[in-house]
Amino acid sequence: MIRLLVADDQDLIRAGLRALLARTEDIEVVGDVPDGLAAVEQARVLVPDVVLMDIRMPGIDGIEATRRIVADPALGAVRVLVLTTFDTDAHVFDALRAGAAGFLMKDARPEELRAAVRTVADGGALLAPAVTRRVVAAAVAGGSTPDPDDHPASSTLTEREREVLTLIGKGLDNAHIADRLVISPATARTYVSRLLAKTHARDRAQLVVLAYESGLVRPGG
Repeated sequence: MIRLLVADDQDLIRAGLRALLARTEDIEVVGDVPDGLAAVEQARVLVPDVVLMDIRMPGIDGIEATRRIVADPALGAVRVLVLTTFDTDAHVFDALRAGAAGFLMKDARPEELRAAVRTVADGGALLAPAVTRRVVAAAVAGGSTPDPDDHPASSTLTEREREVLTLIGKGLDNAHIADRLVISPATARTYVSRLLAKTHARDRAQLVVLAYESGLVRPGG
């Protein structure tokens, strides 16, 4: 059973999410809160598997709440799935950088929401390639173009590891990475695991952020 905490400042949306997910056999909604500070407090009390987190909330927003949850050693197994109204919201990138495992549009279909919660609870990252690339590219565009050789996290990677990280940043899953590099899916998984260990990234979402911040993936590239 997946234990879920819902955080959204709009009562109607919060109640709707709770009612929808409570009818799902493998998901238990253990609580719902109206702001970021309450999300952090209840995450510490309830230790849910997943926090469904709105970005724009009073007090501390969903980004800061995500940052605090991820930084808490006692909540190391708690995953944050960010809900956003706009797929071009630059704040989504900030949420990924803060440690969110992915993001989902608020107009997603019920089955998409349930699948997203399951994916994140299972340790995966929810990053729709087209939306991810647009959001991340918009967030980093306008800054100086970094050199991968100068970035502390990517400078120690082998050429093959950089290739895998680049493809992760472009939104490819392990199967497509394997096809692109003509390697087995098992080998692709091994490279992803190695990247997580070498870069100290929390999950695949963090690798996407790293791919853009290091310059391996260019905005619009």
